[in-house]
Amino acid sequence: MTDINKRFPSDDDVSQAIELMFFAYRDFVADPDKVLAAYEIPNASLGRAHHRVIHFVGRNPGMTVAELLAILQITKQSLARVLRQLIDEGFIEQKRGPEDARQRLLYLTEKGCAFETALSDPQRARFRRVLEKAGPDAARSFREMLLHLINEDERDLVLALVHNSAHAAP
Repeated sequence: MTDINKRFPSDDDVSQAIELMFFAYRDFVADPDKVLAAYEIPNASLGRAHHRVIHFVGRNPGMTVAELLAILQITKQSLARVLRQLIDEGFIEQKRGPEDARQRLLYLTEKGCAFETALSDPQRARFRRVLEKAGPDAARSFREMLLHLINEDERDLVLALVHNSAHAAP
């Protein structure tokens, strides 16, 4: 007989979900980490911050530096260092805004597009396998859970970004 007073989710359910998320994230970032580690640049290394910049610029060609800062929620100084390395290595190019020359619009170069593919294809393949195995109902539930993990005051912005990115991507 089921205990009707048992809380759902229980503390153990929540703890297990948190642990599974840690392990899932570990494995989700492992493949691009290998690609990043193999790429050598003088006096520096590429890390997850570089991957995030490459991802969002690739999904949102022509985005501004200010928009990228808002997405990543990092300091200008941190972004400047990462962006400078990606520009110097030929992964990203900046163009002046058509109406405001102070605006810097960001685009992946051909080299940047190839790098984005090398970084993200293993993650896309992982998600494709998982979503195919889980089925459409589980996939919808999973996306809903991820959305609810995002702070409530950011959800509309994230949804708009994800929706716009889906239409901007090749």
